Amino acid sequence: MAEITPEVRAAHWAKTKSLTFTVLVIWFIFSFVVHWYADSLNTFSFIGFPLGFYMAAQGSLAIFVILIFWLTNRQEKIDDEFGVSEEE
Repeated sequence: MAEITPEVRAAHWAKTKSLTFTVLVIWFIFSFVVHWYADSLNTFSFIGFPLGFYMAAQGSLAIFVILIFWLTNRQEKIDDEFGVSEEE
């Protein structure tokens, strides 16, 4: 990996922190908030199941898997943008 300047390092870290914060907010929403309001969500249905039940059983897990792939893809783009990506 090439040597990078402190300014580039700071800009890279700022974008990485922003991405991390975004991922943690999404994770929190689907881990806690959706489940706190499961009774209210059960008035809606998704694929024949009450939405609150579905989100607790499978919906949140599907979101977490999608979130992992999105995070990895976005972080690779940030690394490429600042020239700190891993060599293949």
